[in-house]
Amino acid sequence: MNSKSNNINNNENILCPSAQCEDGAMLLGVVRKDGHISFLSKKVVIDQEFVKISRLGRSPEKRFRFADTCVKAGCKHWTKDRCVVIDNILDILGPQPDLAKLPSCSIREQCRWFKQLGSKACTVCPEIITDLHPKMQS
Repeated sequence: MNSKSNNINNNENILCPSAQCEDGAMLLGVVRKDGHISFLSKKVVIDQEFVKISRLGRSPEKRFRFADTCVKAGCKHWTKDRCVVIDNILDILGPQPDLAKLPSCSIREQCRWFKQLGSKACTVCPEIITDLHPKMQS
């Protein structure tokens, strides 16, 4: 296990639930045909082999959701003291009804979005796909 894996598994580290497919990141879920995420129930850290294979098809961020250590101000989505990705998604989708039961999540206690907004973030999280951009033509 590399040091990055140790950081992800350390429950005191805050995780970004919309990270890139990189060696040492965590596989958070799989994008279903309906565009929603099916979350894994356990933490699964990906390795270089997974990254290599997943890049053979469409962008892995179109097919999976990953989590990795939140880098705060080192990320383009960080403004002042928060991640604006979840704020922007909630602004676009509008108020969501409270869920009777939150979706299964292996990182909730470490999740940046949950730390910011609590269960409100969880109401839209299954709808968020990290890469929605069409593939660029060369």
